[in-house]
Amino acid sequence: MNVAIFDLDGTLVDTAPDIIDALNRTLSDLDFSPIDEATGRTFIGSGAKSLVASGLRKSSKVPVTASCLEAAYARFITYYTEASAERSALYPGVSEGLGMLQDIGIAMGVCTNKPHTLSLDVLDAFGLHKYFRAVVGGDVLPERKPAARHLLETAKRINPKFNHAIMIGDSPTDVATAQNAAIPIVAVDYGYTTTPPANLGANAVISDMRELPPVMLAFWKTA
Repeated sequence: MNVAIFDLDGTLVDTAPDIIDALNRTLSDLDFSPIDEATGRTFIGSGAKSLVASGLRKSSKVPVTASCLEAAYARFITYYTEASAERSALYPGVSEGLGMLQDIGIAMGVCTNKPHTLSLDVLDAFGLHKYFRAVVGGDVLPERKPAARHLLETAKRINPKFNHAIMIGDSPTDVATAQNAAIPIVAVDYGYTTTPPANLGANAVISDMRELPPVMLAFWKTA
């Protein structure tokens, strides 16, 4: 069986507005200045704690202690859990594209550095969970993206006997993960990366998830 593995933030759902809202509520509690959305989007992709650390460094202008980071991270998780899908939005074509893949029998999963429970919350809020046989958040395994194990374990949880896999993501982290796992990757051109999508090093770039099925099948036809 062939499997398709998706990143979540910036690939399936534009979660940045709610993430940055939670980050700014956290920073406000600490009497730090807020982060603008354009800057905050560049912090997304390496996990929630990394995002909070980036926000603290940008806003406080002073070294971030471990205790300060842990306290801020706990606040962030509380705020984001309270409102993880209020201003987020599904990218155009995602539901249709996933439905097309489901109709042709492609088994799918999600590999994300987002905390697992929050990943499920977002997927459920947008009616996406039904498409995926496995979801592996960033706190499920000892390693997370760009470690190859995170991606390969997701593939195994989708189907232990998978033959070929492909990843779909939006960031340098996603591309590095796929390359570390020796799996082809399709990048979307609407995500959070500051690197031009064509320069990410992906095997293909798409602008809408409805473009994915023929691109994916072409990879597997030559595999």
